[in-house]
Amino acid sequence: MANGIINEPYANFNFLVELDGITRASFHECTGFNSSVDVIEYSEGGSLSSMKLPGRVKYANIMLKRGMTDDMELYNWHLSVVQGQIQRKNGSILLLDRAGNLVARWDFTQAWPTKCDGPDLNAEDNKIAFDSFEIACTTLTRVQ
Repeated sequence: MANGIINEPYANFNFLVELDGITRASFHECTGFNSSVDVIEYSEGGSLSSMKLPGRVKYANIMLKRGMTDDMELYNWHLSVVQGQIQRKNGSILLLDRAGNLVARWDFTQAWPTKCDGPDLNAEDNKIAFDSFEIACTTLTRVQ
């Protein structure tokens, strides 16, 4: 039965990324909000079909893309991993509505930067230079 309430979907352009409580609001794109569970197939003797059981949980890497600035914090975090000093951080991705109110939140734990891509440079282009960072995490949970 219809209740007359229309649940409008949220726009995807208003979001924040926090790393250990530091808000980094300047990202152009954030992707990788998914998880999967491996399927273990188990067959018993005499059975014509196999049972499917849940296996290992896997979380995708979070991809962050932003216009290049003089902010070196993410690059330095990646550089510390390259130099063998892994610093794991917890963080959140916050989706806001048009009024700036929090409408969804994904928390990730034990994250570290696994990849850093610098901008593509071309003297004939008139585009923004973008950095991108790939962050591996142990868990990713939607909490709101």
